[in-house]
Amino acid sequence: MSKGITSRADDYSQWYNDLVIKADLAEYSAVRGCMVIKPYGYAIWERMQAILDKRFKETGHSNAYFPLFIPKSFFSKEAAHVEGFATECAVVTHYRLKNDGTGKIVVDEDAKLEEELIVRPTSETIIWNTYRGWIESYRDLPILVNQWANVVRWEMRTRLFLRTAEFLWQEGHTAHATQEEAIEETERMLEVYATFAEKILAVPVIRGRKTENERFAGALDTYCIEALMQDGKALQAGTSHFLGQNFAKAFDVKFTSKEGKQEHVWATSWGVSTRLMGALIMAHSDDQGLVLPPKLAPIQVVIVPIFKTEDEKMHIDSFVNQLTDELKVKDISVKYDDRDTQRPGFKFAEWELKGVPLRVAVGARDMQNGTVELARRDTQTKETIAQEGLADHIAQLLDSIQDNIYQKALDYRASHITEVNSYDEFKEVLEGKGGFISCHWDGTVETEKRVKEETKATIRCIPLDAKEEAGVCIFTGKPSNKRVLFAKAY
Repeated sequence: MSKGITSRADDYSQWYNDLVIKADLAEYSAVRGCMVIKPYGYAIWERMQAILDKRFKETGHSNAYFPLFIPKSFFSKEAAHVEGFATECAVVTHYRLKNDGTGKIVVDEDAKLEEELIVRPTSETIIWNTYRGWIESYRDLPILVNQWANVVRWEMRTRLFLRTAEFLWQEGHTAHATQEEAIEETERMLEVYATFAEKILAVPVIRGRKTENERFAGALDTYCIEALMQDGKALQAGTSHFLGQNFAKAFDVKFTSKEGKQEHVWATSWGVSTRLMGALIMAHSDDQGLVLPPKLAPIQVVIVPIFKTEDEKMHIDSFVNQLTDELKVKDISVKYDDRDTQRPGFKFAEWELKGVPLRVAVGARDMQNGTVELARRDTQTKETIAQEGLADHIAQLLDSIQDNIYQKALDYRASHITEVNSYDEFKEVLEGKGGFISCHWDGTVETEKRVKEETKATIRCIPLDAKEEAGVCIFTGKPSNKRVLFAKAY
């Protein structure tokens, strides 16, 4: 392939890795399992952060920051939680290095910590230990806090953005006086994520609940949004957890109710991570590079001048400066790529690779004719249009591109949700076109585990809009009252 990118049809996994690296999004670091997010990749993540952060604040949340290190003893207070994360924890045991006398730097064995510290895999324990000091009565509730942070989960098999030992995310942690308020919060934040995925990332998602086996460690209920990638595999794009009173009881967080009774607080937690970058790439991009939805693209419009003389360049500059001002008024981000070190063809290929939604090319002949050439990244089509009213046309075109990218992904998903009624059908679809498989399941952990062992498919979710429907489990033949969605997943 041109640009050094493997085609999706030849090797989807290699295509993804090639694209992340060639498009300057990220690269592996000297630290095993960790990545360097490069400026262009981080600019996309910053756009995600800014949009989500605004929506969190619009729903009443405030940002805070909690320690990176968590005392090991905190994890032993919530049994299911520690069991869920024990195998992924990085542990700090010493606090000093020393020179061993031969010029080597070694761990100072005399500087052992009295209690080991866990590098946070998630922050429920440290936050609920903190909340104990913040909450006394119902007047202190609710607490609606979010933090933007890094976390560490010691992964042995890594892939850029999708699964790394350290990654960036946000984690919301809220405390409520009643069960009803906590459940309402859990559902509200799931919808914030779902709306963001569909309206900004242009990725259609299925809202659902996780099974008991797939539930977050320590939660009573986990809600999720599940997306489908172009290779027919699912990706969990966000989760929102109803924690009940588990952490409040583990850390003795009580409040005095209006009636004067001592009660345990009700809790939620919810989060999305840089894994969304992986979803964005795999849901939309093609063999030429990234395809970015305009509402997320750091650069929505790139303008490339084509000229031979300085007089031609000055004439083009004057037009571009005016157009740029008009686009900025419309809150459209624009880059004028007038580098004299690269030819226009190189620039076209570079910005195509980086997924800029719309390219404007303007040359000396265009200036004479009062036209420009517009090239859409999503459809790879070009048109020549008048310069008059161009800013308005570009704004409308960006909306059209956003809608088209979403519709394309929605159409793909619609063609990859298959209802099956037997295990043979299930395996045939799974090994064929893949995607989401809608089928009956008997509700047992044992069946779920057996299917996973035999096929590597997991129950992605029980859709929130699943209809009551009498049926039988495809694996055991036992009664079932609704369908669930299975898929192979990242």
